[in-house]
Amino acid sequence: MQVPISSITIPERVRRDLGDLEPLMDSLKRVGQLNPVTVSPAYELIAGHRRLAAATKLGWKTVDVAVVSGLDEVRRLEMELEENLYRKDFTPDEVLAGWKKLDELRHPPLRRRMARAVRRFFSRFAFWKRRRKSAADGDAASPTPGGDAERGESALQEAAAGDAEAPQDAIGV
Repeated sequence: MQVPISSITIPERVRRDLGDLEPLMDSLKRVGQLNPVTVSPAYELIAGHRRLAAATKLGWKTVDVAVVSGLDEVRRLEMELEENLYRKDFTPDEVLAGWKKLDELRHPPLRRRMARAVRRFFSRFAFWKRRRKSAADGDAASPTPGGDAERGESALQEAAAGDAEAPQDAIGV
């Protein structure tokens, strides 16, 4: 649920230093708000102070919130602490593997890009063949079996089969 930032009040917090908000602000700009800020029914902040501060600095007027009711002061403090205590950062190897995978997805190997291009190219022949057949309805002008379109489809299937690491549904037509 979206709530105006101006309606959220921030009671006394355990965390006094919000740290460098720039990386979080960059993330919010790039991918948006992934996790809601947690508030009470009266819109008092329970968890998500850094997200709220970063959104405010970005000039956002609203944020996504999760409203949690029926909390006493003890439970609110427990939630604030839990939100920040039990996080585990990625190991350097995990970060490296994640960035490598992201780079491969953004810049697929040449073989996969070529298979996509071949598929797009020959799909135009298949469209032409269907269109010409429906227009001629058995006319002598329609393509004959074994014509360019069928050879194109065959080449397409061979190209797709040769790229074992490219899933069929990932190859755009």
